[in-house]
Amino acid sequence: MQRRAARTGMLGALLICLAGGGLGIARAEWETVGRVVTLPERPGPHWFWLSDVLLHRTALFDGDTGQLLGAISSGTAGVGFVIAPLFSPDHREIYLAETYYARGVRGERTDVVTIYDARTLKPLDEITIPPLRGEYFPGNAANALTDDGRFMAVFNVTPATSLSIVDVKARRFTTEIDTPGCSLVYAAGARRFLMLCGNGEALSVVLDDDGHEAHVERTAPFFDPQKDPLTEKAVRRGNEWLFVSFDGVLHPVDATGDTLRFPETWALVDDEDRRASWRVGGAQHLAVHPASGRLYALMHQGGPDTHKEAGTEVWVFDLAAHRRLQRIPVLNPLASFVGQQLAQTGRERMSSVARWFLAKAAPNPGAERILVTQDDHPFLVVSGSLPPTLTIHDAMTGAVVREVSEPGIAGSLLFTP
Repeated sequence: MQRRAARTGMLGALLICLAGGGLGIARAEWETVGRVVTLPERPGPHWFWLSDVLLHRTALFDGDTGQLLGAISSGTAGVGFVIAPLFSPDHREIYLAETYYARGVRGERTDVVTIYDARTLKPLDEITIPPLRGEYFPGNAANALTDDGRFMAVFNVTPATSLSIVDVKARRFTTEIDTPGCSLVYAAGARRFLMLCGNGEALSVVLDDDGHEAHVERTAPFFDPQKDPLTEKAVRRGNEWLFVSFDGVLHPVDATGDTLRFPETWALVDDEDRRASWRVGGAQHLAVHPASGRLYALMHQGGPDTHKEAGTEVWVFDLAAHRRLQRIPVLNPLASFVGQQLAQTGRERMSSVARWFLAKAAPNPGAERILVTQDDHPFLVVSGSLPPTLTIHDAMTGAVVREVSEPGIAGSLLFTP
């Protein structure tokens, strides 16, 4: 106690001396922390967003430099997993469905769609919606925006399923549409959304110009959920959605006409691949580059029901020819993470040795997410979780372009603006 009292007294005396005017110490100027910038009107060709469920944000990265350009926080920290931004067709606004509780993780719940300025990332407005929105990980199909950019649909589950429709132009909630037995939501035209049903059917939801239900139609089953279920992690190529089953069968859904069509299915894995136990897996295991007609699939070796396991390779397919073009190895996230940490402290030689050794000696934990940018020289973005890593490849050659240091803590979803 005497020692502590002495230290406290010495600190008090020091503060009194510094506060006095006789020491001739100049007054310190306030420093500006960080930089406040405005983003360009058009996003860069290699920009992408990565959501993080622990940091509770979605962050914008530039694949050309590896720099973090900005971030948007989402809802009450520690609440929910779905951080899934949508982007207006003119690139001026970002729409994010969020949940807030009056007392942090308890109390009155408020669900909103917040509208952000895409250049400043500042909130412009918010629209209150029914406190029903569904929460699941990672949230690939939690909400969608009509192709004309006017209506947003937010998937609800209470456990009854429905859609909350928001007119983002008029800044108002329009209606709730019941969708019994059908879940998740995918954009399928200027006024239409697509949903998956538990019995293998698809649901088409068409809106009128006021954002209300105009026509709802269920199709015949297009997959067997008992024999070979689909994953919800689909990717879009024009008017066609591409779903993959647990066994690696690709199921296209064509939304070109008034009625949904289901073109021929085809397998991503052949008999030899199956004997080697290759399967599609991960939290975001498909990506597509429509201009080149290429599909990218995150693959791993595992048994039945391992469709959520991380992938150690990315397979590239020709969508027209239904054949595999390439296999791109996923860098060992453990080797990448340790190598980056050593390199950042100036130990380049040790970094190289650690990368080589861990890549040889340690099992590859794999990556959970992939994304392909939509330009003429696309990047393949590969995101791992254990430990957190972000690697950028040339999507045409598979060559590693760069690794992004400090991508976050717990990535959930990748998006292109």
